[in-house]
Amino acid sequence: MFKSLQWKMVAVFVLLVLAIMSVVGTFLILSVTNFYHNMFAGEMDSVFTESFISQLAEGSTGDESYIKEVLNAHTTARMGIDSYRNYYLLSAEDGTVIDSSVDNAEVPPVQTENLITALSGSVGKEVSARSAIMDYAVPIRGDGFSYIIYIMDTKEELTVIIQRIFSIIVQALFLGVAISLVMGYFLSRTITTPISNLTKSAKHLAEGEFEYRIDVKSDDEIGTLTETFNDMSIRLQEVVQQMSTEKNKVEAILLNMTDGVMAFAADGSVIHINPTAKKMFAMDDGEPIEFDSFFARYHADVHLGDMLYLEDNRFLERDIVLSELIIKASFVLFEDEFDNTAGVLVVLHDVTRQQKLENSRREFVANVSHELRTPLTTIKSYAETLLDLQEGAAPQTTFTNTIINETDRMTRLVKDLLVLSSLEQSDQLKKTEFDMLTLVSDVVDTMTLVAREQGHRLSLKTETAPGMFYGDRDKLEQLLYNIISNSIKYTPNGGKIDVLLGRTYGNVYLKVKDTGIGIPEKDLGRLFERFYRVDKARSREQGGTGLGLAISKSIVEAHEGSISISSVLGKGTEVTINLPVLLVQEV
Repeated sequence: MFKSLQWKMVAVFVLLVLAIMSVVGTFLILSVTNFYHNMFAGEMDSVFTESFISQLAEGSTGDESYIKEVLNAHTTARMGIDSYRNYYLLSAEDGTVIDSSVDNAEVPPVQTENLITALSGSVGKEVSARSAIMDYAVPIRGDGFSYIIYIMDTKEELTVIIQRIFSIIVQALFLGVAISLVMGYFLSRTITTPISNLTKSAKHLAEGEFEYRIDVKSDDEIGTLTETFNDMSIRLQEVVQQMSTEKNKVEAILLNMTDGVMAFAADGSVIHINPTAKKMFAMDDGEPIEFDSFFARYHADVHLGDMLYLEDNRFLERDIVLSELIIKASFVLFEDEFDNTAGVLVVLHDVTRQQKLENSRREFVANVSHELRTPLTTIKSYAETLLDLQEGAAPQTTFTNTIINETDRMTRLVKDLLVLSSLEQSDQLKKTEFDMLTLVSDVVDTMTLVAREQGHRLSLKTETAPGMFYGDRDKLEQLLYNIISNSIKYTPNGGKIDVLLGRTYGNVYLKVKDTGIGIPEKDLGRLFERFYRVDKARSREQGGTGLGLAISKSIVEAHEGSISISSVLGKGTEVTINLPVLLVQEV
């Protein structure tokens, strides 16, 4: 009970009254004591003036009877001699009592500091609050005699006064405590009751009862707080309703979306899995899931630590092949409200149908290309035979040459289609370890003769030795031939073509820069599309199939590299190729 705020406030009131009464009582008692001491000292000083002391000394002439008479005359009127205040006439020589206001006082009074001071010849009038008595000692000295008038007050009157004051203070203290208890109780109720109501309302809010309201009964700070709390309750109810609506929407979306969704916390534990994801992986409801072990089971090659702490791995895509499904998994980090990484979101897209369609397309292109090779070979053979039989017949010869040229172009086209079909399956690459510089040098040396025929200058520059490379040497050689031949083909006579080879970190880079006709900016984004030509008429005249750059990109991507083209119309083109250096053990 006494831990409640109400009783703590009552206790504060009581302690405050106790403190005030203690301070007032102490101050009052000290003031009365000091006043009584000062009054005693003042009375004695007013009696025993220097003239009065001289009068006593001169009048006695060694006879103490004169001093007795004078003292008796001043006993009540001026010195206040009564039952608790007495005077003593002492012999300064042996300290015996000569006369006293007390009957038969034969014993000398207590030896005090004031009495000792008087024995030494000075007036002793020091008053101490710690002393049990108040005294005043005056030496009377003459020729051949020496007396001490000693006044002693037992403080009985002061003690009675102090006891009375103390009694009054105690009575006032009890009354004050009683009043403070009553007032503290009712005053604290005015504060604790609204707080108690607020507490009850907060409990209702915590239990989801947002309709609960508190009646405002005052216009003070407590009333303002109550109104604010009611407003907060209304706002909180609106926010919770909005959040509930949004939550229901998200749950409905996650439950009914065709893509699987998995969310993992930063420690790898699963946060959420929608039904589609469970169905994809045939998971049970109670199955424990941990990020690294789960995706390692499906050879996804993704690690939570790499995503959390490596900037390059904050978004990843992996293909997961199951018994009947092919899933494209997208991994992305998500953050909390403080912009701290909270975990990983995984979106699973079933690409089984698309993959089957893509495989069917590839098989169709490969089959059609393969089937076209035989009739094209036959057509060319018969056309060459007709050309031999038609010697001298100009029109027939022209027609036959046209058939042969178009057959050759179709043969090249079929050959390029077969190359593309094979490149789309990276497992068909015939990878070996070879020196990249030797490969590039051989290609440049071969193409130098072709460049000279058009007056071009073809040069090779090496910034850093690329070293050994692991890949398909024939396909990379074809890649270099395609890029360099394009530069030669689309550079006006007398142009310059530079081939730059080097290595940075784990990549080998190759740049082919020419001073050719350039490529319009609007066409740069479509250069790697199949059969796309910037200048269709010129490309056909020079025997192009429109598949050269598409084949080049497929070769680079089969080696997990990248290729890009930058160009300025009328000034030249630069092709940049980056290939990762893969170790033999990794394949």
